[in-house]
Amino acid sequence: MKKEEHLLTEGNVFRVLLAFSLPYLIANLIQALYGAVDLMVIGRFCPPESVAAVSSGTQVTQIITSVVSGLTLGGTILVGKYTGMQKEQETKKAIGTTLTLFAIFAVLLTFVMLLCVDPILAAIKTPPESLSDAKTYVTICFGGIFFICGYNAISAILRGYGDSRRPMYFVALSCALNVIGDVALVRYAGLGVAGTALATVFSQGFSMICAIVYLNRKKFIFSFRLSGFRIDKKMARELAKVGIPISLQECMVRLSFLFLTSVTNRLGVYAAAAVGIASKYDVFAMLPATSVASALAAITAQNCGAGKEKRANQSLAAGLCFAFLASACFWGWAQGSPETMIGIFDRDVRVIEAGIPFFTSCSYDYLAVAFVFTLNGYLNGRSQTVFTMISCCFGALALRMPLIYLAYTFFPDNLLLIGAIAPAVSGFMAIYTLVYVLFLIRRKKMKA
Repeated sequence: MKKEEHLLTEGNVFRVLLAFSLPYLIANLIQALYGAVDLMVIGRFCPPESVAAVSSGTQVTQIITSVVSGLTLGGTILVGKYTGMQKEQETKKAIGTTLTLFAIFAVLLTFVMLLCVDPILAAIKTPPESLSDAKTYVTICFGGIFFICGYNAISAILRGYGDSRRPMYFVALSCALNVIGDVALVRYAGLGVAGTALATVFSQGFSMICAIVYLNRKKFIFSFRLSGFRIDKKMARELAKVGIPISLQECMVRLSFLFLTSVTNRLGVYAAAAVGIASKYDVFAMLPATSVASALAAITAQNCGAGKEKRANQSLAAGLCFAFLASACFWGWAQGSPETMIGIFDRDVRVIEAGIPFFTSCSYDYLAVAFVFTLNGYLNGRSQTVFTMISCCFGALALRMPLIYLAYTFFPDNLLLIGAIAPAVSGFMAIYTLVYVLFLIRRKKMKA
């Protein structure tokens, strides 16, 4: 791999952002298909109780993925910073430290989560008729945490280095195997919920191994040999300083949605299934924003490392436009035909009727988060992760979760109102985050 191919500090700003973001978007889209395919196959060949079980289980596993991806984004920013400075040895140290720490973290996290299966499912009020299947699903998925950490760490490092294409190839392979495994194990082997979880774990593990073998053969800057796995104390501190706040903010966002799941699970299996399906569309509709945000973190880190502040700001403006326009497509679909969105996953009339009002209101969040995520991605790239952490924790703990609880307490059957809480909170967060970004830009110009 030639180093100059991966620099994000040269060329037309919009073209660089688009070229770097699109593979990011495609990779995230494919990765989101994991849970969607699981839910789709279960919805076709299993009863609503199984759909609710996978919906609840996926909410739990998404928290794990959010924690891991938040931490690995710290690796993206760290590698991007030293790549922008064109310091090869420092870049290698950053990669080695990131991979070593994540290997240790994965083992510890697997052990802890396997011990906490029952308390977690009890905490989110999993419907009794879905409890057994949900426990099976999350237990198997927790067994694959090492592969989740490994794949995300490798992808984050490549993106920090300026390569967003290869992570897309690796996740495409994984998704193809997952689809084949889902159909084979659920429809033909009759393994139900266990089949979807096994297919997911196997596909992720195979993709991670293929990524390591491929990069070694292509003489990547870092050699995946035992001698390269070392923890540099300076790099570890930098990674913790950037990655932990990002991970915490991601975790808080997922916890607030998990709290929503625990509330709607009390409304019965049909409401639980409908909200679970909505959570899948949340992932897809917000993909443009999350992809641009992650791409901006790497682009901003490289450009700030190279001293090109103006270019980083121009990338932010382009990213905001792209993310909003892309997210608006899903919003239009939800407003025009929510029943078709639900019907793709579950054709049960009772699930569709429960889901329509929720989809109608919650879909406004697709527009609001386009601004929140993109602004946060820019701030993360500038290592302003403490602000984004505080912002996300405030939005989740002080606003979203209390408002959901109040809505459920006083209007328990009003899914239209419950669904409207997320976009209202996100809109408020977008306003004060934009104010902070403009303040930073102005302060930087005054110092210059």
